[in-house]
Amino acid sequence: MNAPFKTDTLPTWRLDDLYASREDPRIETDLTEAERVNGELARLEGRMIATRSRPAELGGIIDRGIELYEQAVNLMWGVGAYASLSASTARDDPAWSKFEADLRARSARIGAMSLFFTLEINRLEDDELEAALKAHKPAGRWRPWLRQVRAGRPHELTADLERILIDKAPAVANWARLSDETLARLSARVAGETLTLSELLNRTSDPDPAHRKAAAQALAKALAERAPTLALALNTLAFEKQVEDRWRKYPTPAASRHLANEVDADAVEALEAAVVESYAAVSHRYYRLKAQVLGRKHLDHWDRNAPLDQGAPRTYGWDEAKGIVLESFEALAPQFADTARTFFAQPWIDARPRPGKQSGAYSHSVTANRHPYVFMNYMGERRDVLTLAHELGHAVHQTLCQPLGTLLASTPLTLAETASIFGEGLVFEKLLGEASKAERRGLLAGKIEDGINTVVRQIAFHRFETRFHAARQHGELSPDEIGGLWMEIMRESLGPAVRLDNGYRHYWAYISHFVHAPFYVYAYAFGDLLVRALMEKRREDPARFAPLYEQLLAAGGTKTYVEALAPFGLNPREKAFWAAGMRQMERLVDEFEALV
Repeated sequence: MNAPFKTDTLPTWRLDDLYASREDPRIETDLTEAERVNGELARLEGRMIATRSRPAELGGIIDRGIELYEQAVNLMWGVGAYASLSASTARDDPAWSKFEADLRARSARIGAMSLFFTLEINRLEDDELEAALKAHKPAGRWRPWLRQVRAGRPHELTADLERILIDKAPAVANWARLSDETLARLSARVAGETLTLSELLNRTSDPDPAHRKAAAQALAKALAERAPTLALALNTLAFEKQVEDRWRKYPTPAASRHLANEVDADAVEALEAAVVESYAAVSHRYYRLKAQVLGRKHLDHWDRNAPLDQGAPRTYGWDEAKGIVLESFEALAPQFADTARTFFAQPWIDARPRPGKQSGAYSHSVTANRHPYVFMNYMGERRDVLTLAHELGHAVHQTLCQPLGTLLASTPLTLAETASIFGEGLVFEKLLGEASKAERRGLLAGKIEDGINTVVRQIAFHRFETRFHAARQHGELSPDEIGGLWMEIMRESLGPAVRLDNGYRHYWAYISHFVHAPFYVYAYAFGDLLVRALMEKRREDPARFAPLYEQLLAAGGTKTYVEALAPFGLNPREKAFWAAGMRQMERLVDEFEALV
């Protein structure tokens, strides 16, 4: 086996910009201040309704109320971010789990003090609210946040029922915690080594087929052993969602996510339809060609992301990855590179894999008056360089919209993935531009596989969730029943060239989005195909594109996805828009086929 990539010198973050430790007295100070601010906000209860016929006075109350609301959010979210960031690198430490859970419960109690505020806003009629914003000009800046609050108006419950949901939310969240801790403790022996979940997944890209198979089978066995626990967590959270959705009168399980994303269900359905119609031309055809390259009639599922060459794959040291990302961002606009450079200069990135650290990657925005933190498990592969670019894309986006404040900077998922996927695209363009003819085939294969994993696979995940939540309406699903749905949907998306053994039926269990954020996954496909359209606009006119793109990111959540994309002449509500993105993927497969 090739010598493992050395991770000992990779950066880990320092969180003392937030707090020094669990015992830091500033934590109690900030929570007490959040309680005081929410108490001040609570003194406004009833005043919006009482002044609804006096627009100027009502506007002043709304403006002051939202300012207080944001102050409290900043305080609570700052402490919450510290707990979440710390626990994510120590899922094997019960003390951090307890700290995170206790903090979640206390924050829910403090947050419940301001529950009345959004409920009262939504008791106002549209014309009353509009008159107030016009009469008190400073309140007009909050229009985008008010738009988001008002969108939930048809689904609000009584104050007492809303309070019950807030009070029990920390207990419900413990099911996600159980899932996280179960996966963080997962390990398996492979060829004399004990590998974590992240390491097992990484090993499935090993150039040696025997190593890939051993890792995949060990992972399947480990997941099968934990499937009853992970299925119980998934079933319980789905049932909780089902009950709340019924009370809130959401028409479908995905409806609340669409609302939060400010996206039309029709747009998501058009996206899904365009991707599914392209399965045969993209994923099915590509895997058939890849099997041909590898001298096989079929690929086993552990071969999907295998390198085309049997030699040791190219690895990238941390400094090399840093240089690639910064040069790629510089090519778009110096400000993007300068912002990303700060994250390397400061201890704001945690890249070193280690026991107890959860798998995956993210950029946590914390609050607008603090800086983001980047989390990943860097293994030195090309995909890790792209992941670094992805998360730094998020971090740059989160930094650019900080001047708006926390409430207005919060970006719907459909746009939140745009900067991250764009960052990946910039890095790939650089790698491809510098590749030799011999390297191009492997890079092109990697680009297609990344597209399949981001678009085809995520839409397949979305379809799996849709099927699972529909079946859960009729009762709890056993691990085997969940596995059956998973296998059916995965076969449909991967096609006949990929063989799925019985062990693969447990692979649903490590997808944390199903537990933490139901129906999140389509946002990746949404963002990827948006980025393909944006990159085409950049190719047409790079000089004009850069400032428009910076404005899109800096706008945070102040614009809907339709408004944000209008300056580029793009209309994502049309199926043709998504189909055009899939045709770009199809052309990549055409190019790969020509090289094959």
